[in-house]
Amino acid sequence: MPDASREDGKAYFHANLRLIGVLLSTWAFVSFGCGILLAPWLNGFNLPFTEYPLGFWFAQQGSIYVFVLLILIYVVAMNRIDRRYGVDEEAS
Repeated sequence: MPDASREDGKAYFHANLRLIGVLLSTWAFVSFGCGILLAPWLNGFNLPFTEYPLGFWFAQQGSIYVFVLLILIYVVAMNRIDRRYGVDEEAS
């Protein structure tokens, strides 16, 4: 039985790492990619209903909005992962 528990722990840890990797990659792409590397190209477009260049918006505000959204996604996804592996707070 301890081997099954150890395998569940490894699977839980890998699911957590996979989620963190995807979310950090997304954040890096939005903040560094869209805010710095792709900013000159994105500045050719305006934020809808405004006159702000899109690259400027990503560098100043967009990456912050995406970061807050990623925190919310992390909370929801981790609650699902916790329930799947039986380590959620309601199960204790």
